[in-house]
Amino acid sequence: MSNVSREVSFREVQRFRQPWLWALLAVVAVVSVVSGGPVAVVVAVGVGGFVWSLRLETEVRDDGLYLRFVLFHRSFRRVPWSEMGSFEAVTYRPLGEYGGWGIRWRPEKLAYNVSGSRGVRIERPDDRELLVGSQRPDDLARAMRNAARDAEVV
Repeated sequence: MSNVSREVSFREVQRFRQPWLWALLAVVAVVSVVSGGPVAVVVAVGVGGFVWSLRLETEVRDDGLYLRFVLFHRSFRRVPWSEMGSFEAVTYRPLGEYGGWGIRWRPEKLAYNVSGSRGVRIERPDDRELLVGSQRPDDLARAMRNAARDAEVV
């Protein structure tokens, strides 16, 4: 039997589907094709397929928060409730605070985000911060509070 928790109280799957991103990729693809020939077409299609396949999966389970950035993580990364201090739904500046979208590292900060400027900011006991982007940040924070409370950690 696996030690992975089965009780999922929240699940969200986000993908890179922003029109501006696809417009930018289309412009780069056209320029590449015009200037580079058949190899550029293969590269452009490959990059587009890669970005299309990326997704952020977020789950709240009874033993912690689970994150998986598909194509970079084979399995979920678990953040147990004991490794979290406070957390709250926030509006943030993806470019200004984290340098964009994706898996973003800054000193003492880590962000998993795909689109938008909303998420849940988690303050960890070791003074590190984790930001999880979400299209439903209030629901995510509520599910985290309930699961953490049920686990008697918060």
